[in-house]
Amino acid sequence: MTRHILLPSLLLAIVAMPTTAHHGGDDMDETMAEREAAFEPTDLLQVPQPDLSDADGNAFRLERLDDRVVVLSFAPEGCGAPCEDQQVLLQDVQAEVNDTLMRDQVVFLTVGAHDGDGWDETNWRALSGDDGKAADSFAALSERAPDAPMVHVIARDTRHAAILHGADFNSVNLIVYLNALTNASRQ
Repeated sequence: MTRHILLPSLLLAIVAMPTTAHHGGDDMDETMAEREAAFEPTDLLQVPQPDLSDADGNAFRLERLDDRVVVLSFAPEGCGAPCEDQQVLLQDVQAEVNDTLMRDQVVFLTVGAHDGDGWDETNWRALSGDDGKAADSFAALSERAPDAPMVHVIARDTRHAAILHGADFNSVNLIVYLNALTNASRQ
């Protein structure tokens, strides 16, 4: 009977090895940049603190989530298809994340026009405020032209870790990156 438990566990470890080998430690950002054209590492110790509110109208501060990895996106009114496509992609990422142990370690935030459809409210929050000003303050962290909506990944302790541009990135790459950040944060 022990053999029946050991074999699946060993196979799972072998399958997981390439992921951890390619996305761990110091070269995580470099590996992601090689694999994902939409990925831009930032590694900034401070993030903007825009004037945002939660769904109940309470002031929202990112540092309140310093024990989680944050996926922050902006969907300002009038953005249209680029932002809508990005939100759908992020909802898929959230669904995959929520099927893992990362569910309680990653939170998704959307600033701007949103109705909540497709999101799991367990680890998603809608924010409002001057979303144009907030989006601009975060876009200023990028060295690339702000011609597409951006997803900002903020590690624990509110370190701005990376930006993903547009909605054409591979969702698996973001999931692997989030996994690496949650594991790195526990060390």
